[in-house]
This record gives sequence, C-alpha cells and structure tokens, in this order.
Amino acid sequence: MTTWGRALGVYRQPRLLAILFMGFSSGLPLPLTLGTLSFWLAQAGVSRTAIGLFALIGIPYNFKFVWSPVIDRLGLPVLTRALGRRRSWALMIQALLALAIAALGFADPAAAPLATAALAVIVAFLSASQDIVIDAYRIELLPPEAQGAGAAATQWGYRFGLLAASAGALYAVALGGWHFAYGLMAALMGVGMVTVFLTPEPTVPPRPAVPPRPSAIGPVRTWFQDAVLAPLVDLLSREFWAAILIFIVLYKFGDALAGVMANPLYVALHFTATEVASVSKLFGVFATLAGVALGGLVVARIGLYPSLLICGVLQTLANLMYAALAVAGHDLGMLTASIAIENVTGGMGSAAFVAYLSQLCNLSFTATQYALLSSLAAVGRTILSASGGWLADRLDWTPFFLLTTLAGLPGLLVLVWLMRRAPLSRTA
Repeated sequence: MTTWGRALGVYRQPRLLAILFMGFSSGLPLPLTLGTLSFWLAQAGVSRTAIGLFALIGIPYNFKFVWSPVIDRLGLPVLTRALGRRRSWALMIQALLALAIAALGFADPAAAPLATAALAVIVAFLSASQDIVIDAYRIELLPPEAQGAGAAATQWGYRFGLLAASAGALYAVALGGWHFAYGLMAALMGVGMVTVFLTPEPTVPPRPAVPPRPSAIGPVRTWFQDAVLAPLVDLLSREFWAAILIFIVLYKFGDALAGVMANPLYVALHFTATEVASVSKLFGVFATLAGVALGGLVVARIGLYPSLLICGVLQTLANLMYAALAVAGHDLGMLTASIAIENVTGGMGSAAFVAYLSQLCNLSFTATQYALLSSLAAVGRTILSASGGWLADRLDWTPFFLLTTLAGLPGLLVLVWLMRRAPLSRTA
C-alpha cells in the first residue's frame, strides 16, 4: 500500500491542473469533425460508406509533423516577445480554431457535403496545430518521472473536452439546433486560451548547435538542418526505430476502426440522440476518465512496457462488446455495459500510450518529435479506419466488430517483440 501511495502522490503536482485544462482544449475540436459530425451525418441520411470516408478529414493529424518545425522553432513577431514561443502560438491558433468551429456549425451536410468537409478539414488542421503546441508544453513542464501522471491529466482534460463536444453538443442540439451547438463549442475554446495565458512559458535546455556552412542560402539551410533534419535524425538513430514506428501506428488501430462506426451503430439500433448523449457520451466519458486515471497509476506502479501490454490486451478484447450490442439490439443495459467496458479499457490504453510517446521525445526537439509520433499514431484513426464504413456495409455489424478485435493483435505482437529488445530511456 505504501508503494501505491507513493505512486498516487505524483498526481499532487500543481502543474497537472494546467495540463488538464490544456487537454480539454485539445479534446474539444475532435468530436466536432468525427463522432459528433458522424451523428449529424447519419441523421441527415448520409450513407455508411460516406460517413466512413469522412474519417479522412482527420488527415491533418497525420501530417502535422510537416509544419511542426515551424511552430517548434519560429516565434511570432511581437507576440513571442510578450508571451513566449509556446504561449503565443497556442493563443493565436486557439482564436482561429474558435472561429472555424463556429463556421462549421453553419454548414449543411445533406445539401453541401463538400463544403461541410472543407470546413471540417480547416478545423482539423487548426486542431492538429494546437496539439503540436500543447503536447510540447506538457512534456516540457514535467520531469520524466511525472510523464505518466501528465499523460493521465491531459487525457482527463481531453476526455472532458470530448464530453463537452459530444454529449454537450448533442444536448445543445436538442435545445437550439446544430448552429447553436457548434457556436457554443466555439465559445468553450476560451477555456484553453485562459489556461495558456495564465501558465508560464516552460524552460527547456538549449538545443544542440548546428555548425554553419558557407552558402548563399546558409541561414535557410541551417534552420532546416536544426529544425527539421536534427529531430528526424535523432529519432531514426534509436535502436529498432522501424519496429517502434510500426507499433505506434498499430497500437490503437483496432480501437479506432471500431470507434469510427460506433455512432452509426447507435443510429442503426434506433437509439435516440438523448440516449446516446446520456449513455455513450456522458457516462462513457466518466468511464474513460476512470480508465485514464487507472492507466496513469498502473504506469507509475509497474512501468511503461508492462502497462502497454496489459492495457492493450484489454482495449482489444473490449471491441467484442460492440458485437454483443449489435446482437442485443436496442437495449440500454447492454449499451451501458459495452460503453463502460470499452471506455475504461480504452482510457487505460490511451494513458499508457501517451506516456510512451512522451518518453520517446528528446527535450531538444519536443514539439517536432511528438508531432511526428502522434501523427503516426493518428494513421489508424484516420487513413486506416476510413475503410470502416465500407467493411460495415459488406460484413454487417457483428462480423465487422469481430474483425476490429482481430485488428488489434498485430500491434500487440510488435509490442511483445519490443519489450524483449528495446529498453526505454528519456533523452534530455
């Protein structure tokens, strides 16, 4: 009990409160371009295949590493001097994101699906850009021994953001329609802006100097080598780097493949928006928060690799609950049970996975490296999971969710291989 008490003590750090609110700001935009939007699309009569393709809106999350060196290394005139590099970028992006979310609320998915998709892509791009800043902020604020708790705190905040933009948005739809709901979500971006404004700029060690080379484009070349090449070279110099990258892509793939079709399943089983908001969104988020807290505690207690394996197995098996729900039909008890099990185990897996990605980052290149690693992690949620609607149309619900369970196995096999060959260490 004393050992577990010491592990729990990591959650007492004051900076975790700021990280929690930053996590809220990160989580808020995601359902507005994925889960909540897919519910809107299903209500508007859009086909399953098309809804699945809408998952490609999340592609900016896959490619945020492309522009992450700019955010990581360049400052904004005037704002950087007044606020610092991290804070100035975060506040500017959050203001633009609030405007984009409000604009998306005035779209018409049934009459103008392409315009809706274009606005959603803009929201996703700005959301991915915000993540670049906030992920770096979190890693730089905390020492290595607190990264597990930091991952849990950011996931708690993230899930509260998801709650606001899923259950909260659906309740808002019942009150004032989709325009009102998205406008309210835009206003909630103020939570992240206030948090960033009140949180001090993190202190980081000096970056390694790059020897200058005489050239007409010397400054550009030097910046490119320092901001873009150096972080990539550092990652690719790690032992077994290819296996690490494959694991990052596959760890949450089965979970993402099932998740992209969750809302269409609820609509197909004739659950109402209020039922989905109350059980799947409201209760489900608190179940996820419990899982995240448990996952952060497990990481602090038994270490990263064992936590990744245990949580990964549980989150993979939890997809079977979707198959059970498809068989049970419109059954609120089964919906509640499936959401409880899937969200608790998914939260555990997310906490361990975020801690793992954070541990891989060199503090000299925090934003760029975390953007690259999290972009790879998003491949399963966007590009690979986009086929989910097509598969569900052809397999029907129960076989589809059985397949998503099997889709989680390759990532676990790579993890077992890494556990035996690639020890973890934090690079300062």
